[in-house]
Amino acid sequence: MTFVEYRDDTIISRAALDSEAGIKYQKYWQKVISEYSSQIGSIQLGGGPGNIEKQHKKGRLTARERIKHLVDPDSAFFELGAFTAFEMYGEWGGCPAGGTITGFGKISGRECMIIANDATVKAGSFFPMTAKKVIRAQKIALENRIPVIYLVDSAGIFLPLQEDVFPDTDDFGRVFYYNAVMSAKGIPQITAIMGMCVAGGAYLPVMCDSLIMTEGSGLFLAGPALVKAAIGQIVDAEELGGARMHAAISGTVDFHEKDDISAVKRIRKLVSRMGQPERMIFKRTDSAEPLYKPEELLKIMPSDPLKDYDIRDIIARLVDGSQLVEYKKEYGRTIVCGYANIGGYAAGIVANQKKNYMEKGRPPEFGGVIYSESAAKATRFIMDCNQNTIPLLFIHDVNGFMVGKDAEQSGIIREGAKMVNVVSNSVVPKISLIVGGTFGAGHYAMCGKAYEPRLIYAWPSARYAVMGGAQAANTLVDIKIRQMERNGSRLTEKEKKSLFETTRDTYENQTDPRYGAARLWIDEIIMPDQTRDILIRSLSIVCNNPEIGRFNPGIIQT
Repeated sequence: MTFVEYRDDTIISRAALDSEAGIKYQKYWQKVISEYSSQIGSIQLGGGPGNIEKQHKKGRLTARERIKHLVDPDSAFFELGAFTAFEMYGEWGGCPAGGTITGFGKISGRECMIIANDATVKAGSFFPMTAKKVIRAQKIALENRIPVIYLVDSAGIFLPLQEDVFPDTDDFGRVFYYNAVMSAKGIPQITAIMGMCVAGGAYLPVMCDSLIMTEGSGLFLAGPALVKAAIGQIVDAEELGGARMHAAISGTVDFHEKDDISAVKRIRKLVSRMGQPERMIFKRTDSAEPLYKPEELLKIMPSDPLKDYDIRDIIARLVDGSQLVEYKKEYGRTIVCGYANIGGYAAGIVANQKKNYMEKGRPPEFGGVIYSESAAKATRFIMDCNQNTIPLLFIHDVNGFMVGKDAEQSGIIREGAKMVNVVSNSVVPKISLIVGGTFGAGHYAMCGKAYEPRLIYAWPSARYAVMGGAQAANTLVDIKIRQMERNGSRLTEKEKKSLFETTRDTYENQTDPRYGAARLWIDEIIMPDQTRDILIRSLSIVCNNPEIGRFNPGIIQT
């Protein structure tokens, strides 16, 4: 494979797109995209056609239909967390998309976070992952200072799993905590009750700025049956907590609307009157298309994770004009750092290089491995971006830090700790994109989920774990064999092979990005050819918040 060169900071990509390998990669990616599209289609059916029909018979739209009417017709709703709870809760019939739809939508020209209960999935009940998904969406809105629109249609906590929904810091109660914190920060919140809103969930709409309620909906701490059981009072749902009662008697509702369409129109009018966000402090210039088409990424990203490639071939198809001002290009080459524009937004890029370097007179450098020099370079670059108020984009394909005598003597632990330190204390917006492996401490240093990226995305080629499947399987099988041998058991070579394959397959299933997305380690799985457009929209969102703290990395070992 031929690797890239530069001409006046413009990447000259020489990737062999029409080679046998390029055609093979494209066929692989087309198959992957088709598989994911099919799975997304199933997820978008929510509780299935029967439950969708039940919703329509009540005179209500589904959550996705409500969102379609809500967002501006000339803009696309960008869903987050579509794979939430994927292949989880099978004993309860599953919970597609976590029973809640979240994502970015432009309403009357204003980018908003939309959070909509899907009443076709267990009547919109909150499973454990439902609560975590809502909280993640609220946190994104809080960090980026964007308005939140709640479309409420929920029966409340899913009682069989209440112990995993109710009490902890990332459980149901945190939703109301964020309601209060966002209100204090001046972040607009609007709720439309378009169905049931009961028990503890009834606090959410009342803690928002504006409350809309449709005919036939219910808002109460306890429904008629529970009221009768608790205090013996017999009362119907409308008298207890209907839209007319709350509009005319309790005064809880700000706007009483006839149906879903009327409620959506009211939301759009309210958003259209919101004040403008504060002036952006991050640099933005005119956007320019890359010299190379984003869809060519399907011919560049290998189908085999062990194959090498030049990360700059990928960057060239993401950044404006394919221009990258590369920082310390000749030093610490297994991490590429550089300045670029994406959709006109200035960004500092920190990307793992998968190219192997074998040069006479220099020790080999293996792609995807972080050496002392590459960690030191990345640390210095991240500090510079903080100094100059430049948002950061981390592109992961990392096997981890280098190990061995030479690495230890070069101070790999010290340099790795410095990198983790500055990533932790970085105050500019951070976005992470996982295109390949993201293993071990390398995941941490490259701004993994625990390091608070504002948004984190993954390609289907991503692999997410402590170590690779074969390595992990060998380690786990060796431990198990030694335990069995201590107890007097002996395995044949065939049994050892079977144990290894079973362990590896289980482990590799857990490294699949859908497994991570199901647990919200990833905000969304995106396709390579969509990535530039998604990064542009993401930068526009993370740059919306003009408040950043003072950068202070604390004590760094020297």
